[in-house]
Amino acid sequence: MENSRTDTQSVQEVLGGSAVQKVGSFRYLIAQDQWHWSDEVAAIHGYGAGEVSPTTELLLAHKHPDDRERVERAIDDLLREGKSFSSRHRIVDRRGQVRHVLVVGDRLTDPSGSLIGTEGFYVDLTDVHEGELKETMDAAVKDFAVSRAVIEQAKGMLMLVYGINADRAFDVLTWRSQQTNTKLRTLAQNIVASVDGNVPFDDESRRIFDHLLLTAHQSPDDAAAQNSDSSSGG
Repeated sequence: MENSRTDTQSVQEVLGGSAVQKVGSFRYLIAQDQWHWSDEVAAIHGYGAGEVSPTTELLLAHKHPDDRERVERAIDDLLREGKSFSSRHRIVDRRGQVRHVLVVGDRLTDPSGSLIGTEGFYVDLTDVHEGELKETMDAAVKDFAVSRAVIEQAKGMLMLVYGINADRAFDVLTWRSQQTNTKLRTLAQNIVASVDGNVPFDDESRRIFDHLLLTAHQSPDDAAAQNSDSSSGG
């Protein structure tokens, strides 16, 4: 295991520089009209960690004037129709430097499948040669998938323990990430790793969950009706 390369290391080698500054994630929640940028995405735009609270206006203001309308249309398509998008375009960072970026966004849904926003990642292509793009993208997609999976695991744990929905669970993780200056993925990984064997459940809690597992093929209404029939002796 000591000799294995992490996805971040793979991205760093492809880009020939610090992956921290070259690849980063974002998330947008429709109901709150709220953007979340990783430190890497902030750096691509020329900001330090936690220096700016991104808004839609700020996001579009950084798009190159010749590309702004096209990017805005792609975002609208996703938020209105749930279409995923992939866009190569230019941004103008805080220092006025034009940067070439690839932005990949996917629909973000709640447990019922309803669209609640978008999430994805940026890749700074300014110093990447065309021949290296596919390898860069493969590494970035893989890294994003791993990050997303572990964050979803941590969210599920918070939802179960605190009885909160997915949005609130993500808000809690984001808050702790900002408060402790810890990357969201790292925080989620630590939570998932630490929970194993360290958060005991009593027999009654397990019994309730056993029942939920064994009746998961039924709708909640059907399961409730069956429980009512059983308790009434019918």
